[in-house]
Amino acid sequence: MTIEKRTAAQLVEALAAGETTSVAVTQAHLDRIAEVDGDVHAFLHVDAEGALRAAAESDERRAAGDSSSPLDGVPIAIKDVVATKGLPTTCGSRILEGWVPPYDATVVARLRRAGLPLLGKTNMDEFAMGSSTEHSAFGTSHNPWDLERVPGGSGGGSAAAVASFEAPLAIGTDTGGSIRQPGAVTGTVGVKPTYGGVSRYGLVALANSFDQAGPVTRTVLDAALLHEVIGGYDPLDSTSIDQPLPGLVDAARRGADGDLTGLRIGVVRELGGEGYQAGVLARFRESVDLMTKAGAEVVEVSCPHFVHALATYYLILPAEASSNLARFDAMRYGLRVTPDGHPSAEDVMRATREAGFGDEVKRRIILGTYALSSGYYDAYYGQAQKVRTLISRDFEAAFEQADVLVSPTAPTTAFRIGEKVDDPLAMYLNDLATIPANLSGVPGISVPSGLADEDGLPAGVQILAPAMADDQVYRVGAALEALLAQEWGGPLLDRAPELTGGAR
Repeated sequence: MTIEKRTAAQLVEALAAGETTSVAVTQAHLDRIAEVDGDVHAFLHVDAEGALRAAAESDERRAAGDSSSPLDGVPIAIKDVVATKGLPTTCGSRILEGWVPPYDATVVARLRRAGLPLLGKTNMDEFAMGSSTEHSAFGTSHNPWDLERVPGGSGGGSAAAVASFEAPLAIGTDTGGSIRQPGAVTGTVGVKPTYGGVSRYGLVALANSFDQAGPVTRTVLDAALLHEVIGGYDPLDSTSIDQPLPGLVDAARRGADGDLTGLRIGVVRELGGEGYQAGVLARFRESVDLMTKAGAEVVEVSCPHFVHALATYYLILPAEASSNLARFDAMRYGLRVTPDGHPSAEDVMRATREAGFGDEVKRRIILGTYALSSGYYDAYYGQAQKVRTLISRDFEAAFEQADVLVSPTAPTTAFRIGEKVDDPLAMYLNDLATIPANLSGVPGISVPSGLADEDGLPAGVQILAPAMADDQVYRVGAALEALLAQEWGGPLLDRAPELTGGAR
């Protein structure tokens, strides 16, 4: 097996055994990026010099017997919505083109302290608004399974980088499913931690009450290893939870034996059926059957207010986004467009926002400003917040009947590039199953469930647990992953088409 096709856990073992070095591992991934990223377009910025320097430092620590963390020396890619000192952070938008933050997000600071070389920044829908990465101002990313299809969004770049073996690990952010949905359509593992379980300091905000950084990996164990590095309390984030993480790596290792005896699994009635692709549902049912054979008790649960989750989300999120994006006013940082003549500050602001923001961002700013406006606040935003409370109560009731809840991660497999970009409502429906978790703050994981019969493309199973029970999603996710790998004879990504560069 080539270096770049090893999982992070396998790389950890190879580094510890002296079979390879961090410099060799990092260079192998940089070579892979150079080979295939012209086709995949997972990265917006590659920092070869910085990554190799960090890798050399890791090798020095290991030689001295002083490694910083279990993942010391394993390279990683970072979604371009996360602030990185000395590296561009554009959020996929022209309005931040060329901006280099003077500080690191807490997640990045923890990765650096843990010794992970940063390969670069990954592509995304502009300001994380989208489900396909087609709304990036710097071009669409492509799904390694089929380069004519999307890798999901908004974090399609991170998922595509991991699926194409350009990075063993990546960081994504999940506002309405932007880690889990790309994971499902690229055959990777994506985790949305409990809201407040991973610091949001240094994440360029889309919607403060939803945004959450988390792991994008090829295995559940890799995700647990990464989550333990980035998670935990941060005084710089007012929403950070001041309590220790549960044992995530231990939970993943325990789950890998495939034994789910005594666990109650709730199938959410409202997250399936009409609007879901037949092949996606077939793989989901097979996954539930496997968990039953592994000893789990499966019950059907109803969360009646989930049917309103999409509408609720697309009232609250634009409202928060319109407030957050008001800071991009051409006065302090980022793009500035100065009209001819003697423009006022308002003229400069208008011209800059017109040139710097894409259509989807403008659409959501307009929706959010309308929802917050005088005379409509109570009718729209206020009512949506009430429904959000009802959705949280649905979760509470469901978790009284089951230890974890399961559903398909996304209604369909990856759609063709351009297929839905001009139909916002069709695009929004891709987040149908993932949004409820963001509305309530509970953790969730997407694990590959197989290939859909219709198109041979990956589908995913979503596993949700109560807040701060992230170890439960790792235990069940690892068990399902092991059971499916036994059925398939190996990981799903072993069946992905080989990318050799120059494919398009």
